[in-house]
Amino acid sequence: MSAFLQQLPALIGVVIGALGSYLALVRSDRERFRREASARWEERRLAVYADYARTLKKSVTLTYRVAAHLGNDPHPHPMSPAEAEPLLAEATEARDPSGEALIMLGSREVVERARVWVTTVMEMERFLRESTHDPRAWQALLERQRAGREGYYAAVRDDLDLPPGHSARWPLPPGADG
Repeated sequence: MSAFLQQLPALIGVVIGALGSYLALVRSDRERFRREASARWEERRLAVYADYARTLKKSVTLTYRVAAHLGNDPHPHPMSPAEAEPLLAEATEARDPSGEALIMLGSREVVERARVWVTTVMEMERFLRESTHDPRAWQALLERQRAGREGYYAAVRDDLDLPPGHSARWPLPPGADG
């Protein structure tokens, strides 16, 4: 029995060491799982944010082309409202599911900035449906749309802890605004 008592402190040490190793391993695995899950959600949010921007940008590009047809924009590839109508309807329809995904996964700030951007795009579409010829008013809408897009991208970068990006506002040659 005295040999057992002499070995007891070493045995207790081994048990405590094994328990400590087990707890450290469990904690490490839990932390790794949390980091990996967080990374997966960030990837999903980035995909949703990019998809929403892509669908909205389709509408924007079409409005530039129709505005050029109406004499409001210098876009080099004008398109008549009749030609653009089915494409605009398709772009608008594509916005709905990507907008729902954005609402579901996006931060409050990103969703709010998306609302500002899409509201301006909808005003651009209404401006063109009314066949308005007012280049100055169109330019004001373009500036609001560009500011809305810039605000959306800034909110996305902030939400995903990305570094600040380019504003996408660079000087264009004269007559190439758009």
